[in-house]
Amino acid sequence: MRLGLHVPHYTWPGGHTTLAGDLGAVARAAEDAGFDRMSVMDHLWQIEMVGPPELDMLEAYTTLGFLAAKTTRITLLTLVTGVVYREPGLLAKIVTTLDVLSGGRAMLGIGAAWNEAEATGLGLPFPPTAERFERLEEALQIVLQMWSDDEGPFAGRHYQLGRTLNVPGPISRPRPRIVIGGSGEQKTLRLVTRYADACNLFGGPDVAHKLDVLRSHCAEVGRSYDEIEKTVIVPLDPGASGEKVGELLDTLGSLAALGVEVAHGSVPDVSGLRRLEILGEQVVPAIASL
Repeated sequence: MRLGLHVPHYTWPGGHTTLAGDLGAVARAAEDAGFDRMSVMDHLWQIEMVGPPELDMLEAYTTLGFLAAKTTRITLLTLVTGVVYREPGLLAKIVTTLDVLSGGRAMLGIGAAWNEAEATGLGLPFPPTAERFERLEEALQIVLQMWSDDEGPFAGRHYQLGRTLNVPGPISRPRPRIVIGGSGEQKTLRLVTRYADACNLFGGPDVAHKLDVLRSHCAEVGRSYDEIEKTVIVPLDPGASGEKVGELLDTLGSLAALGVEVAHGSVPDVSGLRRLEILGEQVVPAIASL
């Protein structure tokens, strides 16, 4: 099992004037601690599960580009991009650019989007749920075409591209990996089996059931369940002095027993760095063989 660091908020003690330096230090500390990947939210306002919308929030792909320059090894992605926030051709170009400039460390995290308040607040499109899922499937098709040798047109119900030219292409081989976020059994997990390299679920008592559903969908389409990477969002808190390491290891062990390969989550007081160091010293090596 491996760890991924998720950064869902930026309201840190130094304020926004020191945010660049603080965020760079967090990224370097995560990499030094042995984290496999680092993600940010694709939101423009803070989400209600974390805090009020007025709290600090950075645009995702600008932030990932910054993080690419501050690191050398860690994989970079969003958890997850709202499909309707960027046209798919542009999104493919953005992730390709991140992959090239990071030396092949980009991963595409994508989902159907859910935050209607921020979308309507900033004038972004936010069609009904069914249409968002239709757009998600077409976007996945477009991205995969742009990461192939086919630069021909694309004609879908919602998107029409005259030429899917994408030069330079990505460095990742055969292409950047795709993770679809969400646990919807009838739509999201079916899309995982058709288009994704990984799923991202919410950690909790439903993980085993969701993985069983994914396995069933794989059987329906003839895809190997084992080739899909299983990742979950779960809090990563070792405690200020390591007092919660044992509890965290128990949680991660239970997830690993279900087949989860990456535990991806936020760390309290992350800008203080000490908890990242504890995770690197006591958790990363302990779970490496799970």
